[in-house]
Amino acid sequence: MATRVFLTVDTEFSWRQHAAGLPLDAICRRSFEPGGVGVSWQLARLAEHGLKACFFVDPMPALVYGLDPFRRIVAAILDAGQEVQLHLHPNWAGARAGDRGASHGRFELIDHDLSEQRDLIAHAAELLKQAGAPPPIAFRSGSYSASDDTLRALGELGFRYDSSHNGSEHPWPSAVALPERQIAPVRHRGVTEVPVTLIEDRRGNLRHFQICALSAVEMRSALDHAVREEHAAVTIVGHGFELANRAGTAPNKVHVRRFEALCAMLAERHMVAPTTFFADRPSLPLDGDDRPLGPNLVRTSLRRAEQLWSNLVAERAS
Repeated sequence: MATRVFLTVDTEFSWRQHAAGLPLDAICRRSFEPGGVGVSWQLARLAEHGLKACFFVDPMPALVYGLDPFRRIVAAILDAGQEVQLHLHPNWAGARAGDRGASHGRFELIDHDLSEQRDLIAHAAELLKQAGAPPPIAFRSGSYSASDDTLRALGELGFRYDSSHNGSEHPWPSAVALPERQIAPVRHRGVTEVPVTLIEDRRGNLRHFQICALSAVEMRSALDHAVREEHAAVTIVGHGFELANRAGTAPNKVHVRRFEALCAMLAERHMVAPTTFFADRPSLPLDGDDRPLGPNLVRTSLRRAEQLWSNLVAERAS
């Protein structure tokens, strides 16, 4: 059986830009289309390579800024043939425009009890539908902040999938009661948990499969490891704004090259590692003994050098 690839893009307003007191149009641009390499650019690259991606969209800032920005971004994603599922940063509940982030709700979903989490998720799902998305069946919590209560709430609300468990952020804020090295899909608390894929970059240290966290060499090695070991799934994380510098004003060329390399390698492996929508409801083997790629000093050292260049040079581009 092929290894399913969930290529996911967390798509959200940047709290950094809100807290800087920027006007709405600047927050939208720097969150969704920063440096010319945001959601629209990513959608075009995905189309060129014939890839499927899940855009986890957080509609909660609509409580502050209205639904129009989210209607536009949801329409762009759906018109490009990609899927929209639900993302949620609860701190937007209680936020106010123009106060530079002084007002906000609790930042971590796990700081809410079961009833509060259920209400927040239900409200966010309704906002997402009002923005034009189909009823969501998959969820990822902001900052991977989820617990067993989160999964119980999702099950009660009719969600089929969660993708919040991230062993590199376990036990806080990724607090689902699963082993930190759990990367195989598993049925847990009423939903199918599809954990974020991990590698072990040095002995005993886990690093998650995120475009700004792994080099192209590490991503290729992780994909080939998963295919070779017949893993059920690989779950990759990106963000709408992470291919630009932190200010959202110019491309981060290191991250752009990684994204382009990832698209190419996924296209090359489409027969053995096809990209998949959650809405496809794929048949996923559950409870497998899938294990993260082991450490390699050369791979890790090369990425550290690349990361240093990214931080010292690419992040300073303007």
